[in-house]
Amino acid sequence: MLTRKQYELLLFIDKRLRASGVSPSFDEMKEALALKSKSGIHRLITGLEERGFIRRLPHRARALEVVRLPENLPAEEAAPPPPKFAPTVIQGNFKTLPGTPVGGEAVSMQLPLYGKIAAGTPIEALRDNSAAIDVPGSMLGAGEHYALEVEGDSMLDAGIFDGDTVIIRRCETAENGSIVVALVDGGEVTLKRLRRKGASIALEPANQKYETRIFGPDRVQVQGRLVGLLRKY
Repeated sequence: MLTRKQYELLLFIDKRLRASGVSPSFDEMKEALALKSKSGIHRLITGLEERGFIRRLPHRARALEVVRLPENLPAEEAAPPPPKFAPTVIQGNFKTLPGTPVGGEAVSMQLPLYGKIAAGTPIEALRDNSAAIDVPGSMLGAGEHYALEVEGDSMLDAGIFDGDTVIIRRCETAENGSIVVALVDGGEVTLKRLRRKGASIALEPANQKYETRIFGPDRVQVQGRLVGLLRKY
């Protein structure tokens, strides 16, 4: 059972986390609840933590996580959870994405454009074998390349926006920290930053609204590495 102030504070923290992904400051909490001092906020947070409604995240300032909301939460207050990263299925049975070989003297090249790839919440990405895009040769190195259209915002902080076209060099391995096209479980493809952690592989978004997913090494196959980006204004 929560007190009215505990209930109000819990909803305020949850609403702010959903909107921005960042916990409100103690001053903001104090103003939102019309309290005169921050000591009252400390007591409310301690009470919520002891009852299992929130959790303090270690080694991060102002880091709170809402673990659960009251079961009797009014319908108008029950907002959906924030979007979390999930790979998307690209239609078609293909274990590799073939590219166009690029020579060192090319002024421009026409690359296959394989439709849309997820950089955020799940989408359906269609492979159109007839689609192609002209790319300046200066953007390309040796090897085979292809292009994908991005849909979603989970790579926003890496400068990759919804609607951008990313240029991918085909490869089966990539350095730690590279942004890659990753095939997950043989049928789901996504654009994320690759992090190797021991025997595991993490696919990391560049937007705090989304969560990092960790897989075993046999579940992820690198299909290419980001080498360029085209944007229309």
